[in-house]
Amino acid sequence: MTSDAQILAPPASAGEDADPRRWLTLTILLLAAFMNLLDVSIVNIAIPSIQRDLHASYADVQWALAGYTLAYALVLITGGRLGDTFGRKRMFLIGVSGFTIMSALCGAAQSPGQLIAFRVVQGAMGAIMVPQVLAVIQVIFPPRERIKALAGFGITAGLGTVSGPLIGGLLIQHNLFGLGWRPIFLINVPVGIVAVIASAVLVRESRSPRPPRLDPIGVVLVSAALLLLLYPLVQGRQLGWPGWTFVSMAASVPMFALFVWWEQVKTRRDGSPLVPLRLFSQREFSVGMAIAMTFFLGIASFGLVLTLFLQLGLGFTPLHAGLTFLPFSLGILVSSGAAARLAPRFGRGVTMAGALIMAAAMTSLIVAVHHYGAAVTTWELVPGLVGAGLGLGAVIAPLADIVLDRVPHQDAGSASGVFNTGLQLGNSIGIAVIGVIFFALLGAQSGAAANTVAPALRSGAVAAGVPARDAGALVAQFRTCLHDRLVAADPTVTPASCRPPAGEVLPAAVHPVLARAGAAAVRNDFADSVARTLWFQVGVFGLSFLLMLAWPRGAGRKVHESDDGGAAAVQASVAGQASAAGQASAADGRSAVDVGAAATVPAGSASAAVPVGPAGPGGPEQGG
Repeated sequence: MTSDAQILAPPASAGEDADPRRWLTLTILLLAAFMNLLDVSIVNIAIPSIQRDLHASYADVQWALAGYTLAYALVLITGGRLGDTFGRKRMFLIGVSGFTIMSALCGAAQSPGQLIAFRVVQGAMGAIMVPQVLAVIQVIFPPRERIKALAGFGITAGLGTVSGPLIGGLLIQHNLFGLGWRPIFLINVPVGIVAVIASAVLVRESRSPRPPRLDPIGVVLVSAALLLLLYPLVQGRQLGWPGWTFVSMAASVPMFALFVWWEQVKTRRDGSPLVPLRLFSQREFSVGMAIAMTFFLGIASFGLVLTLFLQLGLGFTPLHAGLTFLPFSLGILVSSGAAARLAPRFGRGVTMAGALIMAAAMTSLIVAVHHYGAAVTTWELVPGLVGAGLGLGAVIAPLADIVLDRVPHQDAGSASGVFNTGLQLGNSIGIAVIGVIFFALLGAQSGAAANTVAPALRSGAVAAGVPARDAGALVAQFRTCLHDRLVAADPTVTPASCRPPAGEVLPAAVHPVLARAGAAAVRNDFADSVARTLWFQVGVFGLSFLLMLAWPRGAGRKVHESDDGGAAAVQASVAGQASAAGQASAADGRSAVDVGAAATVPAGSASAAVPVGPAGPGGPEQGG
């Protein structure tokens, strides 16, 4: 990405060095950023519709989300370095074009495997595209104007976050052109075409004169280690946890060790490892990375569970589910700006309060779901969702500044890239782990759910004409059918246990009785399973709070204000709001902090908080 020398250079003269078309260029950059954020937040709402149409298993759904975030995380640092080396305009055009093509292919996917493959490539293209956005802003805008440019980015992030679920719900519910869920991806195509054409004309080329070298071996090793860990976590339940799944997870440990060894070798060889291990000698950074990955275990996984609960469990329409997410998104937008202003005074106290609020909000949701059960409505969920949004905004806004605060200037770009990659890995691992917990509970709770409707089913069946002596057998078959359907690899396929025995014909009046009982049992099972699963979120956010105690007491506090402290404070606030705004999208597995949290140099910060990606080793930027 951009070098520290460029970011910290004196303000350029708008007349001499600033691009005269910079504001029009900014519009195109923000259009691409909006496309990315919109796509992420829309997909979450579409999961049940995709599952029904493509006959996707629960594991397929997890891969459609985790595959994107995993690819994004693994390519993110390299994407920034590619821009430094080959030109940011060139890589931006490649990223936008690839993202647009993959969006079209996702919209045309005919099987879960195709969708997953296209989503993985789409994530990689996003990782090439997004790092260039703020890098170009840093190059074409004088420092004083960057505040306004970043404010525009913050507004764009907020709009993409809030509007995504609503637009997705409208597109799916109204079945635009009879395409079902597919327009949520296809809507990117015209936007991407406009962005490609306009950026080809308007965006000025720039690159670093001495870019860091690439580390393809490091990328391969860490990718292998993560796949050894995540693949069995996602697929294990569906396959019955064969022995190789545990061998694979165990093998990820030596693979991670091999990755660390290679990074040490790469450091000695040319000083350009994928992950500079010296960063972890800084207490704020090493503890902060543990906090960030732990905290984000609970973000995307929460969005997945809530989406499945609302639509598959409670039967909400896509639009109703999108509106239910709205208090969460608005809570993030409200708290992020306040947190960015409070963090310089209270430091880690702001993030600690945010983590506790998140844990309390998850507890509130557990209480609401446990109390109201299958009868829970959006209104009972609103307090917990607002609290979750407020807590998330309070953590995200100052987190990047605390983590990067004492990183040496020459390592600032690398530290930013590693930090944001860690967030995405936390999201990916969280999606895999929550699947193990939630889907296992769905099967384990099915017996209790069937018991709650058994008396009504028995009496209803007898009233519909089933002999009393056969009603017990019907209830027993119903219990088996419910369990098999809930644990099935493909929930859209009717299990054999749900079909009447050969030669038997049920009275027509029994079918609506069974349908009502089945719907009620599914709602009860989902409610019980969600109430238990959310304790994972409580534990994750509670552990994050405890880890924050390992930070020094003064972490995040800004004792001295610089001469331009007012402008820097505004920049820090804008960056915090931009990063936190995108975390409603992170509930779908994608974070916007990578393009907002480290965009500027906060007041009093010892580090140059730069766009995602490693910094060039020095020298002014080269523009073309």
